[in-house]
Amino acid sequence: MTTMRMRLLALPALLLPLLAAAKPQSTAKAAPAASAAQGFRVEFLANLDDVQQKIVALAEATPADKFAWRPPAGDVRSIGEVYMHIAGGNYFLATFLGAEAPKNNGDLEKTVTKKAAVVAELRKSFEHLRAAAGRTEDLEKPVKMFGNATTHRGVLVTVLGHLHEHLGQSIAYARMNGVTPPWSQ
Repeated sequence: MTTMRMRLLALPALLLPLLAAAKPQSTAKAAPAASAAQGFRVEFLANLDDVQQKIVALAEATPADKFAWRPPAGDVRSIGEVYMHIAGGNYFLATFLGAEAPKNNGDLEKTVTKKAAVVAELRKSFEHLRAAAGRTEDLEKPVKMFGNATTHRGVLVTVLGHLHEHLGQSIAYARMNGVTPPWSQ
C-alpha cells in the first residue's frame, strides 16, 4: 500500500474526534444579544470602576495648591480644569444615552476650582454616568453623536476613550509636579 493511500485511509480516523467534539448548530434562535450585552456591560463597568478609581485617587493625591498649575506651553487646562473637564464630559456624554445633564453645572472648568469641590464633583459625575449606563437596555440602539451615527455601545466606548485620554494627561501633569500616581508607588 502506498504512503498516500495510507494517509487517505487514516484521514477519517483523525477527523472523527474533531467532528464528534463539534457542537451541532441549533436551529432555534438563541439570545446572543442579551448575553453579549451583559458581557459588554460587565466589561464596561469594570473598566469604568478602574479608571474612576485612578482619576479620583490621583486628584486626591495632588496637593491643593497644584490644582491651578498648568503647563507653560500655551492655552491649556490646569490640573483642576482637566478634572472638571472629565466631570463635564461624564455629564455631557451621558446625554447621548438619554440622561439629562444636571442643571446649573455651567462651565465647571472655570467655576469649580477648590480641591475638595473638584473631587466631590468628579465623584458625582461618575455616579451620574454609571446610572445612565445602567439604564441603557439596548446597547445597539442607534444614536447620533457629534453628527455621526453610532449606538449606545459606541457612546460607552467613547466615554472610556475620553476618560483614559485625560487620565493619561493627568498622570503627566501629576508627575511634572512631583506627584506619583498612588497605584504605582
